[in-house]
Amino acid sequence: MRDLAFGLSLGGLTFLFTIIWGDPFIEVLRRLGIGKQVREEISDVHSRKVGTPTMGGLMILIPVLIVTLGLNIARLLVPNVITGRSILVPMAVLVLYGGLGALDDWEGIMGARAVGEGLSARVKFAGQIVIAFATSMVLMYGLDTHSVVLPGIVFKFNLGVFYLPVATLLITFMSNAVNLTDGLDGLAGIITASAFACYGIIAFMQGQTYLTQFCFTMVGACFAFLWFNAHPAQLFMGDTGSLALGATLAVVALMTGQWLILPIIAIIPVAEAVSVMLQVASSQLSRRFLGEDRRIFLRTPLHHHFEKLGWSETQIVQRFWLVGILAGMAGIALALL
Repeated sequence: MRDLAFGLSLGGLTFLFTIIWGDPFIEVLRRLGIGKQVREEISDVHSRKVGTPTMGGLMILIPVLIVTLGLNIARLLVPNVITGRSILVPMAVLVLYGGLGALDDWEGIMGARAVGEGLSARVKFAGQIVIAFATSMVLMYGLDTHSVVLPGIVFKFNLGVFYLPVATLLITFMSNAVNLTDGLDGLAGIITASAFACYGIIAFMQGQTYLTQFCFTMVGACFAFLWFNAHPAQLFMGDTGSLALGATLAVVALMTGQWLILPIIAIIPVAEAVSVMLQVASSQLSRRFLGEDRRIFLRTPLHHHFEKLGWSETQIVQRFWLVGILAGMAGIALALL
């Protein structure tokens, strides 16, 4: 239990460490003119958010990297102690996807494309795929991770070479899913924090001490970000945070072998992504076979559909979080079988 207590303590310390430099960080972003731009199709409900500092994902990434690296450096100085070098994998994913997201955010603010557009979809997707495939290679050949755990079955199923495309798609999908979830004040942060807490518990049950500590460090940093991102938000995470959080969550799930329950634990991001896919499919199919554009939802991602129904931003975030918490509890229950 000491390992769990230490992991929880790290979350609290990371929260305090991040809170301290939050206000100066936001002021720096303001002075640099790094403010959110709103896409035209949602400007009717989100125009007031224009100019709010973005790229706030750095408020999550930097403390997590400092704390995690600090722990491993400290352990290197202690004789006969094996460091958790495997934790370098999710850290690298955090940095690489964060860098890709930061480039996208910067292009959306200062680039030559339309306001709020960022990198082209092809360029961003290609970058996600390349990083995801490289990560899958490291997981399989570097960490010897290439299996899946089925609820209620004591042994793992080795996927062999099929692990590479599955892991690549999972990392890419979750990166985009959290990115789509990041549309309301506090939504993406609270949902991903809850998911990391769930996998922190699962990692603890498996005896993966370093992964447990990493997960709760992520929770503490996300909570600190939410201090400034709560409605009305003073700061947005941008793609800098959302792409990195989604991809890193997928990597953590892959490292536990319990990635089949990820769609349950991360039910809200998954639902957000699926709603977009269904919306596109229904639009294209109806135009092809019916000759008119019929869509399933009023607007996507899913949280915008509920906005159009008249739910307030706070109602959507709180209700989605309740669903996410219950789904996370179900996911942990399945991991215990």
